[in-house]
Amino acid sequence: MFKFVIFDVDGTLVDSVDLHAQAWQETFRKFGKEIPFQDIRGQIGKGGDQLIPVFFSKEELDKFGKKIEKKRDEIFQKKYLPQTKPFPKVRELFERIEHDGKRIALASSAKEDDLDHFKKILRIADLSDAETTAEDAEKSKPDPDIFLAAMKKLGDPSPQEVVVVGDTPYDAIGARKAKLKIIGVLSGGFPENQLRKEGCIEIYRDPADLLARYDESALAKGVPKIATLNSSDVNSSSRAQARTLLHRGYR
Repeated sequence: MFKFVIFDVDGTLVDSVDLHAQAWQETFRKFGKEIPFQDIRGQIGKGGDQLIPVFFSKEELDKFGKKIEKKRDEIFQKKYLPQTKPFPKVRELFERIEHDGKRIALASSAKEDDLDHFKKILRIADLSDAETTAEDAEKSKPDPDIFLAAMKKLGDPSPQEVVVVGDTPYDAIGARKAKLKIIGVLSGGFPENQLRKEGCIEIYRDPADLLARYDESALAKGVPKIATLNSSDVNSSSRAQARTLLHRGYR
């Protein structure tokens, strides 16, 4: 059974993915690059250290890389941050998790001011036991640093006691590198098959859907262990049951 739940924030708890993409697109334009919106959107979930090199050469990064990220932060905080909105039922989900005796951490690569704003509009400041910001990790997702930092702030529990909830394949890759299970949500706009491919054990539409199906989720029940199918003692019905569980996304 999981005792700790680590939540990604952008795209998982807060409707901000498109806004981040717009902020990056506007920023890139100021540095002479017209990048299609969808190309940028597909990279959201990474921090600037991972995202910018996708679109700029090493020579360009050496010349003005730090200026790009600084300008993007200015644009996002002034123009786009006020437009972010919470997804429904986030506080209620956190209350359910807390009632279940589990502890919660927020694993965000956002700036501290941005995270404070998110906690305010989500009304969860009193329900989070730990949180990370950009200052807590050398590298952003898909590297595991931010999840490892969150675990440290939770007291370094065993990875088997921890589950992540996130919306991007970069969350899933980072969680896997940290040896953590992850539940995926579709609220960030990434396709289900991509989230499953990167290791999500379950998929829900959004936080409200996870709350509605909480009792049947891995949050409540943990992850079933499936016996190997190589033994001659396993009968056909057991094999069928195991295949069904695997099809549903249990690992």
